[in-house]
Amino acid sequence: MDKTYTERIELRKNLTDKEGEEVLAYNPVVTPSILELYAWLTSTYLPKRFPTVFTRTPTGLLNTITGLTLPTVPPNAHQALKLIGSNVDTDFLLLLPILDLPDDHPDKGKYRLEGFVTCFPSGFRTRSKLGLKLADIHGPVPGYAAKLEKSMDRFFAGLPVGRIVKRFNWTITTDTALHAPSGNHLSEEELAEKQALGGGEEEINIDQTMLRCERQTLHRLPKTKALVFAFKTYQYKIRDVRDEGCGIELADAIEGIGEGNAPGMMVYKRQVVWGKKVAAFLRGNA
Repeated sequence: MDKTYTERIELRKNLTDKEGEEVLAYNPVVTPSILELYAWLTSTYLPKRFPTVFTRTPTGLLNTITGLTLPTVPPNAHQALKLIGSNVDTDFLLLLPILDLPDDHPDKGKYRLEGFVTCFPSGFRTRSKLGLKLADIHGPVPGYAAKLEKSMDRFFAGLPVGRIVKRFNWTITTDTALHAPSGNHLSEEELAEKQALGGGEEEINIDQTMLRCERQTLHRLPKTKALVFAFKTYQYKIRDVRDEGCGIELADAIEGIGEGNAPGMMVYKRQVVWGKKVAAFLRGNA
């Protein structure tokens, strides 16, 4: 919870009202898991983690900032996701193992996205991922199939109840939009088309350029055993990063994107478009 909560919750409410299945959708099989997640958030996590914001009342859980009371039992799974999305500044994806296959099928037991409320996607439409297994969701990510697919499938299958895994990621975006279902990624084909048309690098407005980070967590619900992947998005102005003395470190990281075991990340994260200009600014050369 931070000073951006009120502004972001208003944006999230507008998105869940107006964007429909682009930000909120589910398959019926995940209904029990949605209701379990809702019950855990409203009965345990929110009132214990943020007791001055979420307080229990005879009819439910009062959000003291918005004045909205979340019912103890939501009328249905859709409303449960909508209440979560418009009261918690975190996006949630729910995954279940694929069980409706023969035992010898290679996809048996792999995890599939069955439901979500994601108001702040970065460069993808979550609706287009619904019903896909992990490998297909991560298809555009350089190196995933060759280096990560098998280990990630094993990791997801073996994650026990009670363990919470946390990681962070980061990228640079050239606009301030939190709801960004497109524009933050680039493919080799799109880059080739840009270059064929005489493009490549683009004009960068530094005051609209952001360091975008996600705090990601993964845990398993104890009753339905669904995996809950959650991420909270943070944004920092590039100018502020430089002014606070962290410009050189970020410039080094930007220039090092292509030096890891997945050099295709330079294109995927659009570093080839904004990298030189942003790094130069961070080093004080622009």
